[in-house]
Amino acid sequence: MDKTQVNDIDQYIAGFPLEIQAILREVRATIKKAAPEAQEAISYQMPTFKLNGNLIHFAAFKNHIGVYPAPTGIEQFRKELSAYKGGKGSVQFPFNQPMPYDLISKIVKYRVQENLEKTGAKMKRK
Repeated sequence: MDKTQVNDIDQYIAGFPLEIQAILREVRATIKKAAPEAQEAISYQMPTFKLNGNLIHFAAFKNHIGVYPAPTGIEQFRKELSAYKGGKGSVQFPFNQPMPYDLISKIVKYRVQENLEKTGAKMKRK
C-alpha cells in the first residue's frame, strides 16, 4: 500500500495484515481514551493525534510499532522506556513483546497536560 495516499487512520490501519491491524486499533483506542479531546489526523504519513499542536504519532513497521510523543514525552518516561530502542522523540515497541498500552496511555496523558500548559502560557502572554 502506498502510505502517501492515506487520508485517515482507518485507511492507514486497513493497509496492514490483520494481526498488525489489531495492535494498531488497540494503540489508537489507548490514545483516544487517554486524550478524548484530541483530533485525529494523518501527519508525516502517520496516524497522529493533535491537541493544541501535535500530541503523538504512531506507525507500524516490519518488526515494531513506532510511537512519537515528542522528545519531552520520551525524556519524561526515560526509565520505563529504557528497555526499548528509540531516539530523541521516538520509541520502538517490538511485535515479539507485549505492547505496553498502559505506558502509552501515561505518555499520552503527560503530553496532553504539557500541550494544555503550553497553550495556557501562550494565552497569558497575550
